[in-house]
Amino acid sequence: MNARSVTTILAGGLLCLTTSVFAAEPPTYTMKLLTPESALKAAQAALAKCRKDGFQTAVAVVDRSGVVQVVLRDRYAGAHTPDTAVGKAWTAASFKQSTLGFAVETQPGKPMSGIRQLPRVVAAGGGLPIEAGGNLLGAIGVSGAPGGDADEACAAAGIKAIADEIEF
Repeated sequence: MNARSVTTILAGGLLCLTTSVFAAEPPTYTMKLLTPESALKAAQAALAKCRKDGFQTAVAVVDRSGVVQVVLRDRYAGAHTPDTAVGKAWTAASFKQSTLGFAVETQPGKPMSGIRQLPRVVAAGGGLPIEAGGNLLGAIGVSGAPGGDADEACAAAGIKAIADEIEF
């Protein structure tokens, strides 16, 4: 057997192996996303919770990719709150965790502290991922309450308002 025959056999074997690996994977996939109606309902519930608690806030809901679906700003919420709420929601969706936990994990001196420097990242409490059936559907962010824990409580109320609709 010469070198050319061995090369041909090896190439053929590699082609068969590669083809069988790729053939096992479907060429497309399906994912679940929040409807605009569900995103709006979550945002409205979060805003209502903040109002009830005496806070003027903004609320944002993004899809699993961080694309904005809804932004609501209460009449006296600060000018910075809509952008901050979007940033919190984006961060929660992107890193698939609460921004309150993210803020702790990325404090200066910690191994992941540099990630705070990425554009759009907001390392402050108030952002929560929206998950159901083991899937990330999107995230909600709240800004304007006196502290990230209060923002997060409002965000949790938004998720609770749609929990029955999104469980699958």
